[in-house]
Amino acid sequence: MSPRRQITYSQNPNHAARVAHAKGEKAFRTYDTSAIRPKRDPKYTLIAIALLVVVVLAIVWAVFSFVKGCTSTPAAPVGQKIEITVAEGEGPRSVGKTLAEKGLVSNATEFTDKVAAQGDVTIHPGTYTLTGGQSIDEIIAVLQTPVLPDMFTIPEGYSISQVAGVIEQATAGRIAASDFVAAASDASAYAASYDFLGEVGTNSLEGFLFPKTYPITENSTADSLIRAMLDQFRDETANLDWSYGGNYQLSRYDMVKLASIVEKEADDNVRAEVASVFYNRLGTGMRLESDATVAYFVGHDPTPQDVEIDDPYNTYLNDGLTPTPINSPGLASLQAVCAPATTDYLYFYFADNGNGGLNYSFSVTYEEHQSNF
Repeated sequence: MSPRRQITYSQNPNHAARVAHAKGEKAFRTYDTSAIRPKRDPKYTLIAIALLVVVVLAIVWAVFSFVKGCTSTPAAPVGQKIEITVAEGEGPRSVGKTLAEKGLVSNATEFTDKVAAQGDVTIHPGTYTLTGGQSIDEIIAVLQTPVLPDMFTIPEGYSISQVAGVIEQATAGRIAASDFVAAASDASAYAASYDFLGEVGTNSLEGFLFPKTYPITENSTADSLIRAMLDQFRDETANLDWSYGGNYQLSRYDMVKLASIVEKEADDNVRAEVASVFYNRLGTGMRLESDATVAYFVGHDPTPQDVEIDDPYNTYLNDGLTPTPINSPGLASLQAVCAPATTDYLYFYFADNGNGGLNYSFSVTYEEHQSNF
């Protein structure tokens, strides 16, 4: 079949025909045909838009699921022990991220949503051992239980009541301070195991709960901790020569009393000198007049009115030593009373030096002492 020929306005168009043809084509292209076009139903447009949205969402979800599947941590094997550490002030969102990274929860949001749903949840800092397969509720219960320290420290110069406070805190209240004080209230209960308590009688163990750092476990009791401190006292003082106190008719128990006063009145540079002052006052029949002994029964730095209070521990009003030690002295103070400096000092005075330490002034006479103020 022969190709169809193009039909023009004329078989032999001249210039006028071509011009007329061009004008006709231009008119046709600009002619508004909207009135004769078929109308589109609006509901089909909405359907098309809805389908497009569904398709886009499906694509987004597929990409998200693929990325999540590629980057998520596999669940921890059931029964596997896993250790996590919660820092001080760390919030549920950060903790949830750690749990997800360890495979303990499927994602962080699952954990934070559960914490939020429970409401009053306090996550305590510490290192915890969790188990693969635990539920989120079980994990939250573990993280709400404060982690007990492995060690606790008794500083030099702490009294029994202060030691008891440390114990209560270290055990998160499992060993109440009142229970510890009660257990330490009668030295005769321990005298059979510790011969240095023989002369203490039924007085408390004040002075013998040696200041040190001790281990603590879930099985620790008031009794076991007291015995650990008494063991430490025995070991630390095993090589001390207690004979010096005999020059002043002082027993070992008396020397522990004196050491507890030195502990509160002296720093590391002058313990031996301060011990000599108290020995010299005892030797001349003077009262010790120690603020530290008054502070023991009033509970704060004494005022001029406090030193007038009639109390067995008031060395301004009573001769000699206190009925018991006033705290647990450290080894340096015990050494100082076993080997004091040789001086004639009867007075000392100290003041803050402005650099975090103390300046001490010693004197033989009261007049010299007064001039040091």
